[in-house]
Amino acid sequence: MTGGELTLGAILACLQVREQQLAEQAATAREEIAELMAQLGELDTAAEHIAITRKTLLELPDAVPPAPAAPTPALPDGPAYQQIMAVFAEADAPLGARNVCEAMDLDLVPNNINNVRIKLKRLTGRGILDETEPGLFTRP
Repeated sequence: MTGGELTLGAILACLQVREQQLAEQAATAREEIAELMAQLGELDTAAEHIAITRKTLLELPDAVPPAPAAPTPALPDGPAYQQIMAVFAEADAPLGARNVCEAMDLDLVPNNINNVRIKLKRLTGRGILDETEPGLFTRP
């Protein structure tokens, strides 16, 4: 045999090296497959949870969200309006213009009663008071 020829022992050694390389590659591939299978399992579980959540939400009755609270209307300027509101804060029944004048210690003259009535109507127009019956006012 010459130096360029392979002996049976050399061929077997080459085969053994190649076999070991393939075994290492196969082990690496198996590890990657195991990792991918674990990821696949996690993805399947997450998808199942989403499906359950969607189903649960679809089974809930339709709920109407509460309407946002209306902003409190601004009180007109003037101390008379504050006095009127103080009277209604203590009142437990609807009041007329004459009752409000009495509570404010105003003289019961037509001019005072009409001025208070105009103020009560203005407060009603702004939504601060309600007119439950003609001439009777109360807080909403």
